[in-house]
Amino acid sequence: MIKIIDLHKSFADQQVLKGVNLEIADKELVAIIGQSGGGKSVFLRHLIGLLKPDKGSIIIDGVDITKVNRKELDLTRQKFGVVFQGGALFDSVNIYDNVAFPLREKLMLKEDVIKQKVTEILEEVGLVGIEKKYPAEISGGMRKRVALARALVTEPKIVLFDEPTTGLDPILLHSIHNLIIDTHKKYGFTGVIISHDIPEIFDVVDRVAFLYKGKIVEVGTPKEIQNSTNPVSRHFITGKYDGSIEFFN
Repeated sequence: MIKIIDLHKSFADQQVLKGVNLEIADKELVAIIGQSGGGKSVFLRHLIGLLKPDKGSIIIDGVDITKVNRKELDLTRQKFGVVFQGGALFDSVNIYDNVAFPLREKLMLKEDVIKQKVTEILEEVGLVGIEKKYPAEISGGMRKRVALARALVTEPKIVLFDEPTTGLDPILLHSIHNLIIDTHKKYGFTGVIISHDIPEIFDVVDRVAFLYKGKIVEVGTPKEIQNSTNPVSRHFITGKYDGSIEFFN
């Protein structure tokens, strides 16, 4: 479903991605982990075409989005749902219209169909009866669920999660993780999750990719990563920093 080949990206004189290579299979859930400021969100923005690489290829469902025109890129983007860090809900409209937005803008469906889809997806994420509320009137955990509902309402083939549990307490964190697992089982999307939730994210995904100094230095199942003998992975996963590995810029 997703194939990244030798991806490079710099901003001025700062090289962020230095040759990222990664393949993600259809319907697979993959977590991208790594230190803060290490390029994870930059990597995610490339997947949906918000950034253009300096070098390399990004092949989405057989289409190299680095080589297509804007119209072709927009067609590929229709396969995506995105859960932004913080939710990125529209404060000026209610929950119903937030979730309905991609149905109106991308699919241009009739209002009776939109109502049915919005009602169903809000029920799916456990948010019955809040349609008329505004984002400021609901909790942080509920906003995360609304963001997930909006991402899933078009039934996308690929869902990108940019740190979906940032700022949540442990109970809400596990609630969102369980929701990702449940919706993935139901909808069968390919998922890429940027996460700092270690070791909790290991219970959610099929594989983990460790981004370090602009490259994917290790990929494996959660068990393989947890049992890794790679000193960089060991230091990062355990959080036991002894100064022998450079993690800070």
